[in-house]
Amino acid sequence: MLTTLLLAALLSIGGPDQGKPDLKTPYEKGNGNQTATYDEAIQWYQKLDEAYEEVKMMPYGTTDVGRPLHLVVVSTDKDFDPSSLHQKDKRILLIQNGIHPGEPEGVDATMMLARDYLQDKKLRRQLDNTVLLIIPMYNIGGALNRNSHTRTNQNGPESYGFRGNARNLDLNRDFIKTDSRNAQTFHAIFREWDPDVFMDNHTSNGADYQHVMTLIATQHNKLNPTLAKYLNGKMVPALYEGMQRDKFPMVPYMNHAGDTPDEGIIGFMESPRYATGYTALYNTIGFVPETHMLKPFDQRVKATYKLMENMIETVNRDAKEIGTLRAKAKQETLAQQKFPLDWKLDTTKVRQIPFLGYKAKYKTSEVSGQERLYYDRKSPYKKMINYYDEFSPTVTVQKPVAYIIPQAWREVIDRLKTDKVQMQQLKKDTTITLDTYYIADYKTGQRPYEGHYLHSDVKVETKRIPRQFFKGDYVVYLNQPANRFLVEVLEPQAVDSYFNWNFFDSILMQKEYFSSYVFEDLAAEYLKKDPELRKRLEERKKQDPDFAKNARAQLDFVYRNTPHYEYTHTMYPVGRLMQDVKLPL
Repeated sequence: MLTTLLLAALLSIGGPDQGKPDLKTPYEKGNGNQTATYDEAIQWYQKLDEAYEEVKMMPYGTTDVGRPLHLVVVSTDKDFDPSSLHQKDKRILLIQNGIHPGEPEGVDATMMLARDYLQDKKLRRQLDNTVLLIIPMYNIGGALNRNSHTRTNQNGPESYGFRGNARNLDLNRDFIKTDSRNAQTFHAIFREWDPDVFMDNHTSNGADYQHVMTLIATQHNKLNPTLAKYLNGKMVPALYEGMQRDKFPMVPYMNHAGDTPDEGIIGFMESPRYATGYTALYNTIGFVPETHMLKPFDQRVKATYKLMENMIETVNRDAKEIGTLRAKAKQETLAQQKFPLDWKLDTTKVRQIPFLGYKAKYKTSEVSGQERLYYDRKSPYKKMINYYDEFSPTVTVQKPVAYIIPQAWREVIDRLKTDKVQMQQLKKDTTITLDTYYIADYKTGQRPYEGHYLHSDVKVETKRIPRQFFKGDYVVYLNQPANRFLVEVLEPQAVDSYFNWNFFDSILMQKEYFSSYVFEDLAAEYLKKDPELRKRLEERKKQDPDFAKNARAQLDFVYRNTPHYEYTHTMYPVGRLMQDVKLPL
């Protein structure tokens, strides 16, 4: 009897939570100015996984630093199968943290959020229709490169990770080119789970103002119109109203038109290199919260927590509507025939939004002696400012029936496979007459950008020609969910096309040339046989004095109009099949 009583007493020591893991986060255990390290975050989520059957943390593929990328799934009905969850008409909300590890509010806020929604019955009910996916730390290499100085303009935390990953890549410029293993793994997660809504938590740089939270929502002009109407008419207003109630009045991301926000702000047109630019290609509604760098870290964490709380509430409330609209958007994308590839701001369309700022003033710099800008926090104000958020397409393309991609371009093929693009291969060598682009003009950056010398302002000429393709070359039909992704990467005029990211640069270099003294006689023969060519040469000499003085340039002009000039020079290798024909597949 005594032994039994003693055992009972021993078991009771420590109270009712005896044996349960400590789920206070490193942020909560600290002083409000500390953020979890990568190892602390992963160990904490492992404890959460052990404590709750509704949580499963799973490693996906690797990252550039050799550590796995983890995905945490919070599913209150304990179903962790993406296909099953979609069949149950659950909404999938993917929250990503630490793409820039020096901007870590989301890391700490999401840990607390996941725990609170499991422990609080009222909050848990908001997950009845919604499954949370969490990437605890996306840029693991950057998170391991911890310091206290590289975020020069930021107010805390005490230490944090670095923006570049293990290859010194900015991962929020890598979603289309996928140079990093991180991005390749993200694509695997994204395409398998097909989230309805995506959040990528950040911290802003730029002007000083009173707002703690700013927000980038997927630019509505480039989002499917069905989803854009819901986003602008219902979802974004709900988030703004919720944050106002929570005493974190929000404003769009401060991409200001001039030196200060007083001159108005411009909506951010996120091309597919960015997270939400990529996710929009699959009709996923995306958000980039950007807390204000100069606010104390604890305020930024709280604002991020509240925005995610409002996001869950909105997604859960509108779960059926979001599912219906997104299904419709997917069908519309399948049927869509014309796709915009580039955009420009329409400055004639502007609206006024409320803004809480500080007066911009100027004084003499103690460093340069020149006039410098500063914001006077003793002069706060509230006023309406201009917001420009309407863009018009400048380049539009007709969707082909299929693209045909020679297998030689394996870097491109590998990236399409990463995105689970449906592809078939030719069973035998085949000549196919199809539309082929020639690169007529382009610009190239003079400095490297994320490991590339990025092209832009591409102009193409289209020729319908017979071309030889070989057994094993790839045929990609545009009758699949990846339609818009395919157009964005395979049309060279698109802002973030694979051409612009240099994957086809070898076509831009001529491989065969001529010796002037040898070609002189042959060129003269061609001019005798072709009076029209002679006429064009003479007209060019009249129009261009420099050309008229340059004998080599004139020989080259003739050379380029003879069979000796290689037809593959500047020929974009991806063919556009505009009519459906039977192919040996």
